[in-house]
Amino acid sequence: MPGMSVAPYQDITFDKDGDVNTAQRERLLRLDVTDLVLFAHGWNNSPSVAHRLYSSFFAPFPALLRPRIRLGYAGVVWPSMRFADEPIPDFDPAALTAPGAESYPGQLDPVGDIPDPVALDPASREALRTVFPGHEATIARLSGLLAERPSSREAFAEFGRLARELTEAPAGGLETCFTVDLPQDEQGPPAVLYEDAFDLCRLFALALDETEPGGLADLSIDSLGNGFQKTWKGAKELLRQTTYYAMKRRAGAVGELGLGPLLGQLAKNRPGVRVHLVGHSQGARLASFALKGLPDGVRNVKSVTLLQGAFSHYVFAPSLPHAAHNAGALRTMEQRVDGPLVACHSRHDSALGVIYPLASRLAGDDRGAIGLDRRWWAVGYDGIQAARPPSARLTLAQALARGVPPSGCVSVDASSVVRRGGPPSGAHSDICHEELARIVVSAGRIGA
Repeated sequence: MPGMSVAPYQDITFDKDGDVNTAQRERLLRLDVTDLVLFAHGWNNSPSVAHRLYSSFFAPFPALLRPRIRLGYAGVVWPSMRFADEPIPDFDPAALTAPGAESYPGQLDPVGDIPDPVALDPASREALRTVFPGHEATIARLSGLLAERPSSREAFAEFGRLARELTEAPAGGLETCFTVDLPQDEQGPPAVLYEDAFDLCRLFALALDETEPGGLADLSIDSLGNGFQKTWKGAKELLRQTTYYAMKRRAGAVGELGLGPLLGQLAKNRPGVRVHLVGHSQGARLASFALKGLPDGVRNVKSVTLLQGAFSHYVFAPSLPHAAHNAGALRTMEQRVDGPLVACHSRHDSALGVIYPLASRLAGDDRGAIGLDRRWWAVGYDGIQAARPPSARLTLAQALARGVPPSGCVSVDASSVVRRGGPPSGAHSDICHEELARIVVSAGRIGA
């Protein structure tokens, strides 16, 4: 592929239901390699952005391999969503713009030439139209409300209804089966889908303040007072998080229905090829759900590395600390990896440390303890929790010096390098580092 830093490289494109591009699949099955590292991107809205990410991340690999390893590279391309105001360290913002859209910020404040942080910029509008086709009128109205910012609770109620309508799974669609990380049968629905829109927007606005340097730490509803304008900043975050909840469903569907069976076919056609899965953000969820979709007896996945995974840190737990009779959606799936399952995490990831718990908690939960309630933390924020046997826990320096354990769940604190990025996502996308490439190589036992 032109511009790719490594070879041989192959795209593997899936649609929202997990159906694979058959021509790409056939080319993948013909690769003459001993090992294949396969990366699934996370928040993203164009193949070109995915290619830049893969090229940057894969660049250090050739110098890290031991002799006689013939490594092939593949990148999963799946229809996911990224808002244009989310910076990716080392990436030119102009290169992240969806085709046909202006580059962010694009939308200017009516009183001057300062970018409007609340309005929905053209690039994000175009991304929404691409990822949610057929909803042009809904997207236009959502954009209009963010630009107008009416001072009424009714406007927030309309905004919440439209955001949830935009991203709900079609009745009878495949995606509805791939939403859950933790059992919710006894507890109710996630707040981002059912909480009162005005109250939730105020909470998101305050949480966004917390991601700013010197931001507030109090998450009580009354902290924002009764003003409306600041709350519209939280409304944009409600749209973002509702959209990402839809992408969460899609990641599970593409992983279990698409990538898992493809890996089974690879094992049948090329039984000697060792596969090393890598996933970022919701792509980490995709890679993990691929384990659930592996045909019985397939053992070609030799390592899994999750980078800032945007799903529950209890997903592999056989028993939840707060509900011992329940288990994570992927309990025992780590046993399908013939090697380690590694989760790299960072405390500098404000998307997962601040916003994710607020969006993931259940409707009606105590709003005053969100930041302290570990039930809703993500694997990319504090690693794998409640696994059996317990996850090995290492700093990045320890993992690089000693190597990654040969099997089981492993949590690696990568805060020393995954630390750059501004609000609202913090260091969530700061993953293109040689140190993280070396973790993948170590986990797969392919390094010099």
